[in-house]
Amino acid sequence: MAKKEHVSETPATQFLRKHAVAFSEHPYEYEEHGGTAVSSSALGVPEHDVVKTLVMQDEAAKPLIVLMHGDCKVSTKNLARAIPCKSVEPCKPDVAQRHSGYLVGGTSPFGIRKAMPVYVEESILALDKIYINGGRRGYLVGIDPKVLVAVLKARPVQCALAE
Repeated sequence: MAKKEHVSETPATQFLRKHAVAFSEHPYEYEEHGGTAVSSSALGVPEHDVVKTLVMQDEAAKPLIVLMHGDCKVSTKNLARAIPCKSVEPCKPDVAQRHSGYLVGGTSPFGIRKAMPVYVEESILALDKIYINGGRRGYLVGIDPKVLVAVLKARPVQCALAE
């Protein structure tokens, strides 16, 4: 695998290597609050193929991870219905960081600090390749989306809203 730029290991890349998951590395210039629009443009890939990792919580403040297309929002109502629970809301950044061990903007579903259930928007699994955070700001990894179910036991749900 040819590397253009060496990116130091993160808990996410260590996790992927430990589970023998093939991935490509895609560093880019991180922009505060730039989100998936910036990363998809830097990588020259559709924003729909860039997957954001969102740390949310249910009404009992139990954390969970939602993986969503970069160009979509999460319908918390549909997600709560699918899980099932009463309600779901995003965690505050400091709470999300405590649960995941990652800085907001650099959150990966791989190698997280605390075991949490992972839910993936069902249509993500139909893509050929996805770009998902590799454990730091400005760093995505390209993987086969089936890895999310195989390695993370992610549960497919339908909760996408077009932005």
